Amino acid sequence: MELRTDAVLASLEMSEPVINDEDYESLPAHASLGTHMTAGAVAGILEHTVMYPVDSVKTRMQSLQPDPKAQYRSVYGALKRIVRTEGLLRPLRGLNITVLGAGPAHALYFACYERIKRSLSDVIQNGGNSHIANGVAGSVATVLHDAVMNPAEVVKQRMQMYNSPYRSLYDCVLMVSRKEGLAAFYRSYSTQLTMNIPFQAVHFITYEFMQEHFNPHRQYRPETHIISGAAAGAVSAAVTTPLDVCKTLLNTQENVALSSAHVSGHLSGMVNALRTVYRLGGVPAFFKGIQARVIYQMPSTAIAWSVYEFFKYFLTQHETHVQEVSHKTSPT
Repeated sequence: MELRTDAVLASLEMSEPVINDEDYESLPAHASLGTHMTAGAVAGILEHTVMYPVDSVKTRMQSLQPDPKAQYRSVYGALKRIVRTEGLLRPLRGLNITVLGAGPAHALYFACYERIKRSLSDVIQNGGNSHIANGVAGSVATVLHDAVMNPAEVVKQRMQMYNSPYRSLYDCVLMVSRKEGLAAFYRSYSTQLTMNIPFQAVHFITYEFMQEHFNPHRQYRPETHIISGAAAGAVSAAVTTPLDVCKTLLNTQENVALSSAHVSGHLSGMVNALRTVYRLGGVPAFFKGIQARVIYQMPSTAIAWSVYEFFKYFLTQHETHVQEVSHKTSPT
C-alpha cells in the first residue's frame, strides 16, 4: 500500500508543471526591451491608480498651513470628509495626468533597472545578486523616471489640494506655465531626485533582500513578490517622508504657508524648502502625512512588483513559445 501511495505521489509530482529556476531567473537576459517596458508601464499605471485616493489625502495632510476645513486626523476620516463635502470623484482629481505620466515613466524605469542590475551583477557577483548593483540600478533608473514624472507630479498635486483653483488638467498646465514659466514643472526636480534616489535604493535593496530569503531560487511566486514589495514600500516611504514634505511644498507653492514664512515670490531649492518647513512646524512638520504615505506605498509597491513580475513572466513565456513554434515550422 505504501509503495502504491508513493508511486501515485511520484506520478502527481511529475505531472505538475515545473517552473525551472533557471528559466525564470534568466528572463531578463533574453527578454526584449519591449517586454520590460510593457510590463513596467502596466505595473506603473496600476500602482498609481489603485491607491490614488490615499495619495490625494497624503498631499493634503502634508500641507503646512491647511485650511481649517482641510485638517484631517486619519486617512479614513479624510476620505470620508472629502467625499461628503466635495463629492465622490474629488479624491480622484488629477488621476488623468498621473496615468499619462506613469506609463512612460515606469516603462523607462523598469527597463533601465533590469539592464543595469544585470550588467553590474555580472561584474560584481558573477551574475549573482548584488545589493550594490540593485541600489545603483535603482538610483540610475530613478533619474529617467523622475525626468518624465516630475511635470505630472506638479500638476497632480496642485489639483489635489483643497480649494484648488484649477478647473481641469489643461487649465492647470496653462495657468502654471503662464504665471510661473515652464521651469515651474521642474522646480522640485532636484528635491525629487534627492528624495527618490535614496527611496529607490532602499526600495530595491529591501525588495531583493526579501526575495533572497523568501524566494531564493527566484521562481515565479506571486506571494513573495507581494510581501517583498509591500515591505520595500513601507521602509523606503517612512525614511524619506521628510524629503517628500519638502517636495510637496515646492510643487504646490502653498500660498498661506509661504506667506507665514515671509517667503516672497516662488520657493525653490531643497535647502530653502527644508528651512521653510522647519520654520513653520519644527521637526514634526517633516513627518506630516507619514501615515498616509506608508499606507499608500505598501500596497502600491506590492501591486507594482506583482504585476511587473507577472507580465515579465507572461510576455517572455509568450515570446519563447512563438520562437519555438516558428523554429518547429521553419524548413531545416
